[in-house]
Amino acid sequence: MIRVENLHKHFGGFHAVDGATLEIAKGSITGLIGPNGAGKTTLFNVVAGVLEPTSGRVTMDGEDITGLPPHTLFSKGLLRTFQIAHEFPSMSCRENLMMVPGGQSGETLWNTWFGRKRIADEERALRAKADEVLEFLTIDHLSDQKAGQISGGQKKLLELGRTMMVDAKIVFLDEVGAGVNRTLLNTIGDAIIRLNKERGYTFVVIEHDMDFIERLCDPVICMAEGKVLAEGSLAEIKANDHVIEAYLGTGLKNKDMVGA
Repeated sequence: MIRVENLHKHFGGFHAVDGATLEIAKGSITGLIGPNGAGKTTLFNVVAGVLEPTSGRVTMDGEDITGLPPHTLFSKGLLRTFQIAHEFPSMSCRENLMMVPGGQSGETLWNTWFGRKRIADEERALRAKADEVLEFLTIDHLSDQKAGQISGGQKKLLELGRTMMVDAKIVFLDEVGAGVNRTLLNTIGDAIIRLNKERGYTFVVIEHDMDFIERLCDPVICMAEGKVLAEGSLAEIKANDHVIEAYLGTGLKNKDMVGA
């Protein structure tokens, strides 16, 4: 579904992504791990259009999407979330979701004068969809709560809910477990698995928590120093001497990797 070819992103003399090549299969939940500073988030930002690459190519379903802006990729079904949730804090959880779909009739001045019925009909449909999403994510009890007042884990669920308000094809999740307690992380994992199996979402997940990666992801891609170091199951990745060296700086085996 996504192919990244010889991708580079330089910041002055620093090569954050340095010739990375990888593929994301349609219908997969792919894990992306690596030591801090490996280039994972920068890779996400380039693929998702937040940053322009220095060189290289990104394709989606065979179409060259290199350097396209986020709103164009959004319309193609490529979405990403951030390590720190980006909610509208003074709006309710329901309203946060209703804001997501583009091209709403109420966005034009003409329709606010002459298309009020159309706007009202759209808002009813959006409200119903938002409530369905909140129920799916088991946070429907927070529908009327201001998004700025919910917990960090609940905000991550709300971000996942945003992807459900449009026809998402592939979702890049950046450290979805950061600052989230184990119970809520399990809930987030359940939602990702359901979206993958029931609705055909493809996911790419950056995550430090290896238990979470092991539960959800196959394959797993490991990056180091801006390059792809290894790919395979998590068990294969953990047994790879190059990966162990990148994480621990030693040849020690059978150690749990941290700081992915």
